Amino acid sequence: MLSKVTTLSYIGIKGFEVTVEADITNGIPSFDIVGLPDTTIKEAKERVRLAIKNSGFEFPTGKITINLAPASTKKEGSSFDLPIAVAILKSSEQIINNSYYAIIGELSLDGQVKKVSGALLMTIAAYELGFKNIIVPYENRNECAVVKGINVFPVTTLKEAVDLINGENEKFAYQFDINSLFNIDHLYDVDFSEVKGQEYVKRAVEIAVAGMHNLLMIGPPGSGKTMISRRIPTILPQMTFEESLEVTKIYSSAGLISENEGLITKRPFRTPHHTASSIALIGGGKIPKPGEVSLAHNGVLFLDEFPEFDKRTIEVLRQPLEDGIITISRANATVTYPARFMLVASMNPCPCGFYLSEDKECTCLPHQVKQYMGKISKPIQDRIDIHIEVKQVSLRSIDDKSTKDSKTMRENILKAREIQLERFKNAGINFNSQMKPSQINKYCRLNSKEKELMENAFDKLKLSFRAYSKILKVSRTIADLEGSQDIKSEHLLEAINYRILDRLI
Repeated sequence: MLSKVTTLSYIGIKGFEVTVEADITNGIPSFDIVGLPDTTIKEAKERVRLAIKNSGFEFPTGKITINLAPASTKKEGSSFDLPIAVAILKSSEQIINNSYYAIIGELSLDGQVKKVSGALLMTIAAYELGFKNIIVPYENRNECAVVKGINVFPVTTLKEAVDLINGENEKFAYQFDINSLFNIDHLYDVDFSEVKGQEYVKRAVEIAVAGMHNLLMIGPPGSGKTMISRRIPTILPQMTFEESLEVTKIYSSAGLISENEGLITKRPFRTPHHTASSIALIGGGKIPKPGEVSLAHNGVLFLDEFPEFDKRTIEVLRQPLEDGIITISRANATVTYPARFMLVASMNPCPCGFYLSEDKECTCLPHQVKQYMGKISKPIQDRIDIHIEVKQVSLRSIDDKSTKDSKTMRENILKAREIQLERFKNAGINFNSQMKPSQINKYCRLNSKEKELMENAFDKLKLSFRAYSKILKVSRTIADLEGSQDIKSEHLLEAINYRILDRLI
C-alpha cells in the first residue's frame, strides 16, 4: 500500500516541502530510501525500524521503499526520521486517520522524538505553504511557536505522534508568549565603569555602537583593548522583532537554539580565535552552513589580534562588510546568508607592540612595522568606519570616579537609536552605518563651511570615496548623539579624528 506524509527540509535559511512516499509490497524483506538522501538519512533505516518496534507497533515485513520527493534536491539531516516512521505506519494501516499534519523530528531507538536543527525555518516554510498544523519535537516547541498562523503540536515520542494523528489523544496547540522575551533585562558581570582613564576610547565606542559602525582599536599590549571590547554587549541596543527573527533563523539553521530560548532577543557577540579558518568565518560544508560572520548578524563580530588572522581569512570579510551578505557556492548548493554585523577589531601597531607607546621603546625595524600594519589591506581599512589609538593608562587613572558606566552610555545610545529608527522606518535599514549613497545624500547634507572642511580632509589624507562616505556616516551618528539635525564642523572633525590609519599608513 502506498502512503504519503509531508515533511520539510531547508537549505541556508529557506525551508522547502518534501513528500515522504512509502510503499510496502510482497517480496524479500528490504528497506530502501531513495531521493538523494545523505548518510544521516540512510542511517535512519535502523533508527526507524527499532523505534517502531520499541514503541509497541509492528514493523512490516516485505519490500519497503521510501522516496523523498522532489528527488532532484539533495536532502540532509535527521528530521526525516519521524515522517518516515509515520509513512510506514500509514502504509501498513497502523495509522488509519487521514489527519493532515506536516511532520518533522528525529527518532531515538526507544521511540523518543529528539530535537532537530532548522525547526523554525521548516515551520515558517510550512506556514507559507498553507499548512495549518505541524508536529515538532518537544525541545523545538518554543522556536516553532514563534510562527503565528500555524498550530504547533510538540511531541516527545513516536506513539504520542501516532495517537495525535489517529485522534486518540486530544491535544491543544502549543502557545508561546513572545513579548515576554523582549521584557527581559539582560544582566552582565562586567561594566564600562571598570574601564579607567580611557574616556576618549569609550566615546568612540559609544559612537560606534550608536550607529553600528565598524571599529578598530590600535594600541600596545595591556592598554585595555580587549577589556573594552568585551564590555560592548552591555551597551548594545535591543533588537526589533524583525531583527530578532532574522538572527533566530540563522541560529536555527546551525542548530544553536536552546530548548527554552525560542527567539533570540540578545544581540550576538561572536569572538572567534585568530587561528580560525576562512571557512569557519564565512561558513561552508557540502550544503553550506553559516559561519561566524552570519552568526554575528545584527550583532558584533570581535576579532582580537586582528593581524594574527591569516591574511586570506581577513580578505573574505570584504563582501559581508560591504554588502551585509555572504554567498557560499558549493557543488550541491549556492547559499546566501545575511551577514550585517558590527566589526570590532583590536591590534598592536607592530610586532613588539610598542610602536605608538609613550612609555616603552619600540624594538621593531621600520620595514617590520610597515609589513605588520600592511596585513590589514587598504580595502579592509576603508570598510572600517572608526580606527583609534588606545594609549597606556597611567596609575593615577585607577582612582578616577568620573568615568562613564554602561547604563549612562546605553541611555545615550538608545536616544540616538530612536532617532535612526524614526529616520529609516520605511527605508529597510536600522542604523546610519547601513545607509546607501542616495540616503547619504539625503541625510548627510553639508553646508558650505562643512563641505570645504571635508574637501580639505579628502585632499590632505588622500581618502578614498568609501572612507569619505564612512566619515559622513559617523558624523551623522555623532550629530544624533548630540540631538542635532544638522552635521556641524565639530561633528566632522571628530569623525575625521577617528581615522588614525589614514595618517599612519
